Amino acid sequence: MLYIMRHGRTDWNDRNKLQGQTDIPLNESGRRMAEEAAAKYADIPLDICFCSPLIRARETAEILLNGRNVPIRTDERLREMSFGEFEGVENSFQIPDCPVNQFFFAPDRYIVPVAGGESIYDLLARTGSFLKEVVDPLLDQGKNVLIVGHGAMNLSIVCQVKNIPLKNYWDTSIENCKILRLL
Repeated sequence: MLYIMRHGRTDWNDRNKLQGQTDIPLNESGRRMAEEAAAKYADIPLDICFCSPLIRARETAEILLNGRNVPIRTDERLREMSFGEFEGVENSFQIPDCPVNQFFFAPDRYIVPVAGGESIYDLLARTGSFLKEVVDPLLDQGKNVLIVGHGAMNLSIVCQVKNIPLKNYWDTSIENCKILRLL
């Protein structure tokens, strides 16, 4: 089985700031969410967990799997999408003509990223290589795999696994600290 989870809440989530690859830790609410998820999902058998190296994902995985004999491995390809110079921008939807908003409203047309950022295709390439090189062989062995990551990054995996067109990228909701079974 393949499962995916988004990290717990951060102060930047609460302020509607674009986090991207900026390394923001969980806040107390996020830690509580991860603790509640640990109790809720304790019966899901897992063989291995892969997570983003960003602290909010790592901390979520560590809290979730505390006391369980499940190794946690980080992989750079599981980092959140880079929003470049727009990371840290608060309430981007309220900024007329904010170029990064195209990713949220027309992800299939987000081909040229903002300065220092990634396009949708950059994100799909790196998460696709992770799926092919790491996850698929484990699933072929019958392993139960959990990925703990981020909103946009997780959805790039969901779209690839479920063959969802990019125009429908945001149709699947991945709430903080909720496990979604993909396969």
